[in-house]
Amino acid sequence: MKQLLFALAPILLAFAPPALAAPKQGDVIIRHVSIVDVEAAKTIAEQAVVLKGEDIVAVGSDSAIAKDWRADRIIEGEGRYLIPGLWDMHVHFGGGPELIEENRALLPLYVANGITTIRDASGDLPDQVLAWRGEIAGGKLFGPRLLTSGAKIEGIAPVWKGTIEVGSEADVDAALDRLKNRDKVDFVKITDSTLKPELFLYALRRAKALGLRTSGHIPMALTVDQAVDAGISSIEHLDYAYNAGAKDEAAIAADFAAKRIDRAEANRRLDAGFDRDTAMAAYRRFAAKGVFVTPTLNGSRIIAYLDRDDHSTDERLAYIGPKLRKTYDWRIERAAKADAAAIAARHKQIEDVAAILPMLAEAGVPIIAGTDAGFLNSFNYPGFGLHDEIELFVEKGLTPAQALASATRAGPAWFGQLDRYGAILPGMAADLVLLTKNPLEDIAATRAIDTVVLRGVVQDRAALDKMLADTRAKVAAWNAETAAR
Repeated sequence: MKQLLFALAPILLAFAPPALAAPKQGDVIIRHVSIVDVEAAKTIAEQAVVLKGEDIVAVGSDSAIAKDWRADRIIEGEGRYLIPGLWDMHVHFGGGPELIEENRALLPLYVANGITTIRDASGDLPDQVLAWRGEIAGGKLFGPRLLTSGAKIEGIAPVWKGTIEVGSEADVDAALDRLKNRDKVDFVKITDSTLKPELFLYALRRAKALGLRTSGHIPMALTVDQAVDAGISSIEHLDYAYNAGAKDEAAIAADFAAKRIDRAEANRRLDAGFDRDTAMAAYRRFAAKGVFVTPTLNGSRIIAYLDRDDHSTDERLAYIGPKLRKTYDWRIERAAKADAAAIAARHKQIEDVAAILPMLAEAGVPIIAGTDAGFLNSFNYPGFGLHDEIELFVEKGLTPAQALASATRAGPAWFGQLDRYGAILPGMAADLVLLTKNPLEDIAATRAIDTVVLRGVVQDRAALDKMLADTRAKVAAWNAETAAR
């Protein structure tokens, strides 16, 4: 009998009910939370999200996750809303080597505002920013994930510092070789203060051939359509997209190139010639060509309305070092020289330009949230400014869902990284923001931050408040040093 039992034992075990599987182990579980599905513009209630290292490893109903998973840290998400980390896709660091520390102090402001990735669109500290990119990635410097263009491509003796000056196609080739192979930039920025129009187009074509994404300012002597045809990946600043709506844009560009008109007259004619049908045809072409637009609308609004708000009592000035604040003076002084007619004109211009935002969305153009925050750009505060930007998007006609997508999915889409960022799914990056309010109902909810998860590391409200307090303390010390001189 014993021999028979021994012989049957393997068979009996094969048909025995399985033992309960041991719970899987994560590092963090966010429980009872409403996930914001940004792509579908909906919330999914009573969910749980498991994080391990820098990854999301499980997402599902809270009851299912509670049964299958354990973690050392549990975050209670009841009554809260979980979104992917925010991206600011147009920031600047600069002002010269003496401002390096004040620029570095801006990095925690992004994280404290829920921004887990930033795209540096070139300033005059390109080598420093490239070094920061590596230090952040290696865990040696605290800050959001940093993507950068390195030094921008410009013409000879340009207005902007920190550039690679090019005066020939050979120069462009050398610049792109340096950026791609030495600096290993994340994209290329091309600006137009002195760059020859034909070299601007050549640089776009060559960068595209090398597999490099491009963003930039389009020379007045070219049409926007020429830049689109040459392969520009994103148009920075909404006014360039606005110019594409002028019926006679090509004639204006030709007259400007031939020096028959100056910039002021060109802008007057572009504004006078704006036509909705022309604009929509242009914007549908943007969409067909895969061109994104970064409006940087709030920065333009601030300057346009300096006559109504001089920002002298802004609480956020406490986070900006004295040398960085000094760089604001350039634009403030220019705006102060305007007479009543010029002030009225700039008010009208910003409102006219802003009105194309829903037109771009209607045409299917991906809209990217980016602030233009940093040195020179007066009162456009790093970190905080992204919330101002997307609130302005809604004020000008986008839905909260569209505005939220511009700050969570458009950036990853532009970089071809939607397989890793922009959604809350297994395998995605553990870059998340836990909100106390629903941003699909009110976009201002992106300010109501309970917790930020950056590369899998939890920064609770106390940690975020400490980041802000530490930055204020640094700025206060710099202010005292400046006052003592």
